[in-house]
Amino acid sequence: MHYLALACDYDGTLANDGVVSPQTIDALERVGASGRKLILITGRLLEDLQKAFPRLDLFTYVVAENGALLYNPADSTVKLLGEAPPRQFIQALQERGVTPLSIGRVIIASLHPYEKVIVDVIDKLGLERQVIFNKGAVMVLPTGVNKGTALVAALQELKFSAHNVVGVGDAENDHSFLSLCECSVAVANALPSLKEQADYTTKADNGDGVTELIEQLLADDLKTLDQRVGRRYTQPT
Repeated sequence: MHYLALACDYDGTLANDGVVSPQTIDALERVGASGRKLILITGRLLEDLQKAFPRLDLFTYVVAENGALLYNPADSTVKLLGEAPPRQFIQALQERGVTPLSIGRVIIASLHPYEKVIVDVIDKLGLERQVIFNKGAVMVLPTGVNKGTALVAALQELKFSAHNVVGVGDAENDHSFLSLCECSVAVANALPSLKEQADYTTKADNGDGVTELIEQLLADDLKTLDQRVGRRYTQPT
């Protein structure tokens, strides 16, 4: 078995309008039953994700806050991968009328068009922060924190290589983790820029696209897909 793990984005990938279908849940269960690991990677706050999707037990690790938090559903442990936002930063955004304003353990998030205000506040306070976009969402994180760095952290815990991972996503903030995966997949509803980067694009949207990918993964460990994109299949050492 070459592909030992499947890394999935949540909104727009696994979920359609925030909801994961029973068919997709069944497909995820079959991935786990095959002995492979599942890693969920999302920009959402952990608490928000737990309310929206109670089946986090399907995943070995959950990356939340766009790479700032690593959660283990088996024992409910949380590891922060970045420092908390400064209080003066939050206060300044509130005073400037940034709304909605989502405050996580590390991430600060809002919506377009507040990115100009956010960047101005970062500049005035002299903070070292990066602004990441995701289909209208504006996320602020410590420099160097993203979905890709969090995937690396999860793989270190699992003692897996990124060469044994297939990843699937749909939006701008998925570039960082998909670029690390041996096989990168975009669902049919993904942004054009992500489809250009991906090794393969599914025929179906959202969770149906993930299910389509899972069927191929379970059928032949993506050997057919690897051959289609010109990748030589090799056994892991």
